[in-house]
Amino acid sequence: QVQLVDSGGGLVQAGGSLRLSCTASGSTFSGHVMGWFRQAPGKEREFVATISLAGDTANDTESVKGRFTISRDNAKKTVYLQMTLLSPEESAVYYCAARSFGWVPLTRKMNDYKYWGRGTQVTVSS
Repeated sequence: QVQLVDSGGGLVQAGGSLRLSCTASGSTFSGHVMGWFRQAPGKEREFVATISLAGDTANDTESVKGRFTISRDNAKKTVYLQMTLLSPEESAVYYCAARSFGWVPLTRKMNDYKYWGRGTQVTVSS
């Protein structure tokens, strides 16, 4: 079992930056591929980024390339999502997620993630 607590959301102006954090407990963090997803009101939850066990490989969705960076600190059992140049359309609840323990390929599919945080709200004002 993995418990995930995501934090760092808030209100930011368009063009601003935020860093989200997600801290894990209950399992060996370094054994889980991690990801970030987001869900805007009235929309489906969508993939944002994912990162490998060691943090040496990442994959993110096209719309955030060059602006968002996913990273992890296995010693702190934390995964981060650094977001820059935010736009109002990116206002959403952001969720961190963990895949099952062990080596698995990076994936963008929500159903491939077994554990989820409760989400942190990001609001970008225009």
